[in-house]
Amino acid sequence: MNDLRAERLQVMLSPEELAAVDDFRFKHRMPTRAAAVRELLKLGLAAAGSDAVPGVKSSDFGVFRRGPDGHTLGDPESGAEE
Repeated sequence: MNDLRAERLQVMLSPEELAAVDDFRFKHRMPTRAAAVRELLKLGLAAAGSDAVPGVKSSDFGVFRRGPDGHTLGDPESGAEE
């Protein structure tokens, strides 16, 4: 387990909230619900003016990169987009 993710958080969601998380996950081709929830939490905190984890981005974990138009898919090693 990643030392940065040593804490567990349990969250209860309504069926509509879970559907919204799953829609986000599949739209952005994220590997797990947990990855989608972490990204949504980071986006929400950033929108509220908070820096959740300074210097750590989802792209650091190979999930996806941000481009000028928002999230972009691609191989983070090569820099190529799909």
